[in-house]
Amino acid sequence: QWWRPDDPERAADVVDAATGEPLVRVSAEGLSTADVVRYGRDRGQKSLGELTIHERALIIKKLALHLNEHKDELYEVSFRTGATAKDHLIDTDGGIGTLFTFSSKARRELPNSRVIVDGNVEQLSADGSFLGEHIYTRLPGVAVQINAFNFPVWGMLEKFAPAFIAGVPSVVKPATPTAYVTEKCVRLMVDSGLLPDGAIQLISGSARDLLDHLDMRDHVAFTGSAATAQALRQHPNVLEGGVRFTAETDSLNAAIMGPDVTEDSPEFAAFIKSVVLEISAKAGQKCTAIRRVIVPDQMRQPVVEALRVRIAERGVVGDPRDKTTTVGALASPDQREEVVKAVRRLTDAGGTVRVGGPDALDSVPSEGAFFPVTVLEFDDARTPEVHSVEAFGPVTSVVGYSGSVDEAVELAALGAGSLVATVCTHDPETAGAFAAGIGSHHGRVLFLDRDDAKTSTGHGSPMPQLVHGGPGRAGGGEELGGVRGIKHYMQRTAVQGSPDLLTGVTGVWHWGARAQTVTRDDVENGTGTHPFRKSLAELRIGDQFRSDLRKVTLDDITEFAESTGDTFYAHTNEEAAAANPFFPRRVAHGYLLVSWAAGLFVEPAPGPVLANYGLENLRFITPVTYDDSFRVTLTAKRITPRVTDDYGEVAWDARLTNQDDEIVATYDVLTLVEKE
Repeated sequence: QWWRPDDPERAADVVDAATGEPLVRVSAEGLSTADVVRYGRDRGQKSLGELTIHERALIIKKLALHLNEHKDELYEVSFRTGATAKDHLIDTDGGIGTLFTFSSKARRELPNSRVIVDGNVEQLSADGSFLGEHIYTRLPGVAVQINAFNFPVWGMLEKFAPAFIAGVPSVVKPATPTAYVTEKCVRLMVDSGLLPDGAIQLISGSARDLLDHLDMRDHVAFTGSAATAQALRQHPNVLEGGVRFTAETDSLNAAIMGPDVTEDSPEFAAFIKSVVLEISAKAGQKCTAIRRVIVPDQMRQPVVEALRVRIAERGVVGDPRDKTTTVGALASPDQREEVVKAVRRLTDAGGTVRVGGPDALDSVPSEGAFFPVTVLEFDDARTPEVHSVEAFGPVTSVVGYSGSVDEAVELAALGAGSLVATVCTHDPETAGAFAAGIGSHHGRVLFLDRDDAKTSTGHGSPMPQLVHGGPGRAGGGEELGGVRGIKHYMQRTAVQGSPDLLTGVTGVWHWGARAQTVTRDDVENGTGTHPFRKSLAELRIGDQFRSDLRKVTLDDITEFAESTGDTFYAHTNEEAAAANPFFPRRVAHGYLLVSWAAGLFVEPAPGPVLANYGLENLRFITPVTYDDSFRVTLTAKRITPRVTDDYGEVAWDARLTNQDDEIVATYDVLTLVEKE
């Protein structure tokens, strides 16, 4: 259901960034944000809770496919924000790609359930009757997503996807200057018919009382200015009410040229290309844009000159609809004025304009919110404004350092926390020194050299597989990061109990829990069914096969050593093996035992088990020597039906024990099993 005020008294007028033409009026006057929150908690929570993680992830994939079919519509409306055709690839295609990645990783790496197990089981009693572990369950409220103006599609989708897969309904609040693009995207999403009722709500315009209605059930993810983030953090419901709050804010990201780079090295050209790209894409309106260029002193002038040449070739400012344009308009006339003021502050502090600047405004179109690509140079690298004033546009500042890694690290740290830094070096030791020095005050570090220059995804492109965020001025938050991003919308809880109870809580079988055990005699006598003869429709957690004992002989060990070439002394030299503190005498190869175990538990006839696709967590614990015997106990541990296929995955707990019931080895056997 779409709602808008009839005749609002308070509304923001939004214009085409390139032409100044009036576009829309934006207002949420009269909207009850309390009702929005209530609807999300009630209806959205219910509809999403009826789905498993994989089912929700599959919807995200279908949604990505739907948006991909309609992305030209998003391109067309995005031109009005000043974005060029290449900028659309960052925002629109980047957002759709993020949906695809989250869907894929969730279905590959998370269970097809509603609970995620985190980490290993901890045995809290000597006899194994009392265990502990951690689980994730979804938050019971809403995910409020307050987004910046620069990425109206990607900025929304990269928050929406993990929240949706976690099972938490979203309340999207876009920035007013580009809210019409977000509205277009949300309308496409809703019209797809894929989203459960209440999964997403959109508020365009002011929503100053939104946080008044949130509590410890809810999550707020904010992207925008550090000042606004700080104001939101001071809200009583955040300070005292338990609202989870994370922020990703503006930061003065750096590109650092290593002391090993010369004008003739491939790294120099890669560095220049990276800087120019990052200050021209999206007209420099990226929270990850390069604001500080830190280079060895002797490289300052070559770098400034190379930037000037590259910008003259590639920094074409103009109508974003023009295919020759590489730098579009800023998002609004107000934003252009903010950039002008920031550049003035930088020049007043000692910066010298080497390219562009406010005095070159006559070189760009007078209609619209255009600003020339600008490079400043500072003689004093420690000028405070270099590391504190951000011109949120196509602007960067060049400073020098002596060539000492420690000094470059100190300069980078003056930014007081950043989202990302690029370190350009071809020397592994230099890369290691920079990682140790700047890692603690950066959310991401890209190491650029001749080997990855062509394949790198770039300084300014957060990848959905990797965390995005940073400490200090960058907001102190974290998002994306693959399944980590999904868990931000969930609560981690320690659970303790018996193996049976924790099996019920997690849906994963724990050693010591009840099992439905059959032996080879049961199978051959017809009194039991081998678990490998059961489809997913019949198989249950705890279905177990216990083999007979098999004796190991010295000839077995010798033959395996000779046939495989594994003649390690512990298997072939009695005296040397006995001298080893871990072995009583010659012992069987661990892989011999694992191979025999497969023969002990296998059901060879064609059936529901389609393939064995691997082992996980293999550990050898008690050595087996000749004349010992061992058996395998195989138990259905975890069952994961695939939502897109006629089969699923089953993880089997495999435990090898000797004639004295001592544990010889443990591991998980992974199989693909038919659903029916």
